[in-house]
Formats: sequence, C-alpha cells, structure tokens
Amino acid sequence: MNSREAIFASIRRSLAVHGDEAPRRFEVETRLKEAPPGVVPKRGQGDLPARLATFKAEAERAQASLTEIADWAGAPAEIARFLRENNCPATLRMGADPRLAAMPWSETTLEILHGPSDGRDVNAVSAAFAAIAETGTLALVSGADNPTTLNFLPDNHIVVLPRDAILGDYESVFAKLRGAYGKGGAPRTLNFITGPSRSADIEQRLLLGAHGPRRLHIVIVG
Repeated sequence: MNSREAIFASIRRSLAVHGDEAPRRFEVETRLKEAPPGVVPKRGQGDLPARLATFKAEAERAQASLTEIADWAGAPAEIARFLRENNCPATLRMGADPRLAAMPWSETTLEILHGPSDGRDVNAVSAAFAAIAETGTLALVSGADNPTTLNFLPDNHIVVLPRDAILGDYESVFAKLRGAYGKGGAPRTLNFITGPSRSADIEQRLLLGAHGPRRLHIVIVG
C-alpha cells in the first residue's frame, strides 16, 4: 500500500465505509456530471451594461487601466497609444490567436513578435477568454493562441477583452469553459488575473511588478 492508498484507507475507517457503496458512488458521479454551482454573490450580476460598469470599477480599483473601442480593428492603434504614452518600446509579443493575427498591425509602427516569451519581452498582448465583473478579474486560458508566459513575464501586459465575455461570477466562467471545451478537453491552465502584479511583504510597502507585469491595460472591444 502506497501513501495515497494509506490515507484513503484511514479516511474510510474513520467514516466506517469501504468505498464501494452504491449510494456514495452515485452521489459523487452525479455531482461531477452536473457540476452544481455554489453560493453566487449578487455583486457582479445584472445585464451586460451593469456587469461592464462593475468590472471597470473593480479592475480600476486593482490598479489596472482600461479603455473601450468599437471593434477589433481599432485595437492596434489603442495599444500603440498606450505603449507610446508610457514610454515603452515599440515591440509587442503575441501568440497565435486568430483574432489578434487579423488585426491591422501594419497601420502602426509596432514590431510584432510571435510565440511564448523567454522572459526578455517588455510588452505582450493576449486575448481574454472571459472576465468576472464581481472582482474585476480576467480569465485567460493557456495554449499556443495565448501562451501563459505572456501573462507573467513581460513588464507590460495588454489584454483584449470582448465586451460580451464579461460574466458576473467565477461559476459562470467555469460553465463557459465546460461549454467551450467539453469534458476532458479543457486547457492545461486557466489563469485568473486581477490588476498588475503586486506585493507588500517588505515593510508593508506596496510594490507593483513584484512577481509579474507592473502594468495591466485592458482593451474592451464592442
């Protein structure tokens, strides 16, 4: 018996069960199949304009910057403006997301780099899977389209967020993930990001960029 088996055996003894009881197995299988939500706070609920307003307020409270544009084609000009006004180099790394690839980058002077970051990139852009109004949080999935390294290694992270992907709560994000990828097909990583990286571990002084990007700029499309 290995350590894992020993732990489970000890738990079963304490519960006076053996693990093969049909009602217990049925309850577990039903819960995994139906994935019932827990208690959902009302804070992020409402129609899309209400969720957008809550998301913007919470994201700004977490020290992210935001802007709204009409369509995906307007994103390159907005990203170039953000980098220029913050004195950032005119380079930008992105993954293979087709929505980003279809943007008119040639209308800007930005040098576009592709693929995961090796830690030497200053700027990166990703497309968000969803956002949570409740906490002003972005949800990004891993993969070649939007490599996870772009979320954490560059100093400046720009995230393009479809307006209709702003959901009320975390439970809605998991439901959307199951609907998009199906059982057993979810991406390896789902990252929740709220504002730029920060820490106040040393002398209770807030330091931005402690473990990741020091700036987070959200471009809401639609």
